Amino acid sequence: MAAAPPIPPAAAPGRLAFALVAAFGTGTLVALQTRLNGELGQRLGDGFLAAFISFGSGFVILAVAALVWRPGRRGMVRVARALRERTIPWWLVLGGAGGAFFVLGQGLTVGVLGVALFTIAVVCGQTVSSLLLDHRGLALMPATSATPQRVIGAALAVVAVGIAVSDRLRPDAPYLAVVIPLAAGLFVGWQQAVNGQVRQVSGSAFTATLGNFLAGTVVLGIALLVHTAVAGWNPDFPADWWLYLGGLVGCVFIASQAVIVRTTGVLLMSLALLGGQLVASVVFDLFAPVSGTGLHLVTAIGSALVLVAVVVAAFPVRAVRAS
Repeated sequence: MAAAPPIPPAAAPGRLAFALVAAFGTGTLVALQTRLNGELGQRLGDGFLAAFISFGSGFVILAVAALVWRPGRRGMVRVARALRERTIPWWLVLGGAGGAFFVLGQGLTVGVLGVALFTIAVVCGQTVSSLLLDHRGLALMPATSATPQRVIGAALAVVAVGIAVSDRLRPDAPYLAVVIPLAAGLFVGWQQAVNGQVRQVSGSAFTATLGNFLAGTVVLGIALLVHTAVAGWNPDFPADWWLYLGGLVGCVFIASQAVIVRTTGVLLMSLALLGGQLVASVVFDLFAPVSGTGLHLVTAIGSALVLVAVVVAAFPVRAVRAS
């Protein structure tokens, strides 16, 4: 058997620790976007339209930036050449569809499942997806063995989220609908993996982010057309400008994920993102609660356990390559 390839410098403990901190900070941006999009959807009375505005505004921002950002245009040329020469599969550029499915899942099921059950289902799906993708590899992404530490860390994260939202579970929820957020979680893990590889091929996080928003905007645009044809069109656009910043925030955290995932792998990045999301949620509950809801003790406990899960999954810090 040939010797395993050497671990790249990206797996060095110092760089990995920095990447995990960056992923944690990126998770706080995910929570911020969820906060903005959630209120926008509530004020509009249309979750489909809110999702399309978020993705669409992000795409417009990036498309305008592409006119003046030459490295981003060169990255698009590299991706187009790789697709033409078939050195990468065509589905590698469709990562935004995973994000679009996640946002649509929110609009379709949160109303009947509640936020708590939706969150648990997504985290379970994303954790399974991340473990499998890391263990088997995907396209240009090498395999990383599912060590006991990673499995324990992933399981601890799922338990932690369950604890964090346990007091908000609804016993009357139609649990068959959990299939949708479970599938959404699977797609989110896949989205993170393919966006990182588009960044690798293009040499530009900007290009990966632009492609993500293009694919997601197209998917959500089609969904909005179908929804409007069925439910009609009668939105009431709020005047608060800051409610429309979800797309801008999304541009930042999608680009960050595309860079970070090459160092951490999908699983560790997902856990660190989750930690940032939960901690940011605690801060929102303390200082900017929604609809009068405050901080729950179990939320704080669950958030702390997620941080423990990240440490457990990252130990030992030097990844072991699957042979």
